Amino acid sequence: MTSLRATAFLDQLRSRLWFIPGTLAIGSALLAFTLVGLDRLVDESVGSRLSGLLFSGGPDSARLVLSTIAAAMLTFTGLVFTVTMLVLQLASAQLSPRVMRTFLRDRVTQSVLGIFIATFLYALLLLRDVRSPADAAFVPVIAVTVAYLLVLASVGLFVVYIHHVAQAIRATTVLRSVGDETRDAIRRIYPEDVGVEPSPPVPSLPERQADAVAVRDHAPGVITSVDEEALVDLATEHTISVELLHMVGDFVPTGAPLLRVWRRLQEKGNQQVDEAELPLKALARAVQIGTERTMTQDTAFGFRQIVDIAERALSPGINDPTTAVQALDELHDLLRRLAGRRIPSPMRLADDGSVLLRMPRPDWDDYMSLALDEIRLFGAGSIQIARRMRYLLLDLKDAAPGFRQAPITRQLHLLDAALASSYEFREDRRAAAEPSPSGQGPEEVPTPAPPSEADQTGAAPTTA
Repeated sequence: MTSLRATAFLDQLRSRLWFIPGTLAIGSALLAFTLVGLDRLVDESVGSRLSGLLFSGGPDSARLVLSTIAAAMLTFTGLVFTVTMLVLQLASAQLSPRVMRTFLRDRVTQSVLGIFIATFLYALLLLRDVRSPADAAFVPVIAVTVAYLLVLASVGLFVVYIHHVAQAIRATTVLRSVGDETRDAIRRIYPEDVGVEPSPPVPSLPERQADAVAVRDHAPGVITSVDEEALVDLATEHTISVELLHMVGDFVPTGAPLLRVWRRLQEKGNQQVDEAELPLKALARAVQIGTERTMTQDTAFGFRQIVDIAERALSPGINDPTTAVQALDELHDLLRRLAGRRIPSPMRLADDGSVLLRMPRPDWDDYMSLALDEIRLFGAGSIQIARRMRYLLLDLKDAAPGFRQAPITRQLHLLDAALASSYEFREDRRAAAEPSPSGQGPEEVPTPAPPSEADQTGAAPTTA
């Protein structure tokens, strides 16, 4: 449980725009104090030997330089913050509100803000250590020189930031970023290959006791992760069966049952359940609840973000099927990877076959429906979408094992039905039914018209 909490905590820190800037600000304060102390220890003869490399001005010059640096960095910080907010607003409106999480986790943006804030704070702290001749003149030449270097680094990072923002706001970049995070989640959550045989059948849930206890002591929010091993250990230790009533990613309101617990019949008979003997608080702590979905254990959230971008692109107000095709490119890769991975059973069994834990999770059919149903409904009228989706399904049919073919066949039938109801003309239906990896497809060669009588006789055509 400790490892899971640490992973969730680190994931939250990555999504906080203040974490890296705050860390760099603290580091700049420590650097300022350290270099000023070093300047006090360094002999003047050492400073004279390095006079060509270090700051050589007096106290007034040092104050002017540091004041200018502090003012410039504060202006730069405000500019970067403004640009970042505009990018977040534009991405939310044009792509999806869910992708704001991707921008908040962006390391380049966090690092640029951090360097600017750190340089501002560094220059501000140095100002108080510059002494005029009347106060025993002291100029921390090493520290002021480092301030120059920080300014040069800030200017370079500002150029990098402008280029990065121009690239980051593109739909292709956002889709690839979400896709990469989802691929990492697939590798982490489904590490085993599926093999050539389907998973064994899922045992049915045993008959629950009428006096089963529901765990309701939790905060409202979204289930972000579940410590499955902790739940199994608690079920084994206390001879109970535990059922998680929601999937990871589901919202649970205040007072709604989160878990259901009952004694295992074959070991305890029909004896009355005593809530005081059940580890209800420990069971509740094994389920992490947050304010929004994350990718810690929620691979479906990656699919959700990509589908949202595709739907926004297919909306009448935007009407950008090419972006939706790019979203299908990412979904194609994710589904192909998932087709060869073993999805764990929702049941965890004891050695005697009794159920320790039932934890619902999305299966292959769920992922197929999540990835394709809404895009098909919104985009069936686009020839690009229909062609790209058929290519995706035919490729999955070749890649997926036999026991995962049924959802693919179902999607093909639904696509055929959508095309039949979306296109009035047979030529359009035939064009939309052609699979294409880009959605464009080969252009049809027009059939030449039959020769006229004038062509057959060699007579010149008449003109009006």
